[in-house]
Amino acid sequence: MSIRSLLLIVFFVLVALFAAVNWSAFAAPTELSLVLGTVTAPVGVIMLCLMALLTIAFLTYAMFLQTSVLFESRRHAKEIQAQRELADKAEASRFTELRGYLATRIDALEQDLKKHIDEHGNSLAAHIGEVEDRFSRDPSRTGIEHPL
Repeated sequence: MSIRSLLLIVFFVLVALFAAVNWSAFAAPTELSLVLGTVTAPVGVIMLCLMALLTIAFLTYAMFLQTSVLFESRRHAKEIQAQRELADKAEASRFTELRGYLATRIDALEQDLKKHIDEHGNSLAAHIGEVEDRFSRDPSRTGIEHPL
């Protein structure tokens, strides 16, 4: 129970106790002017009824206000959740797009690397073939004697 509720209950108990202790004064009839005429009625009871009506009106207004704030809060929470889901979808879409871009880029780089490796392999094979050709034509250039 909140402090406000507790204070409200204590206030009502004190007012009820005050009215009970002074009931004879509250119930004593008095002449009241209603501008157009006069009436004999107990002023204390009328004031207690007015206070009860104002209290009921205040509590009704407070409950209405609290209910409207609660509904507004729920509406905002739903909107925030929808925006969060939208942002998550957009982020997932960006990650998917990035993954696709990186995959195609890696494929292109792999093909380029294979092409360069093949070119260098062919070039190296050509150089080796040229060197073998030179050795087979003139073995004396190497300084190693050929057994044949």
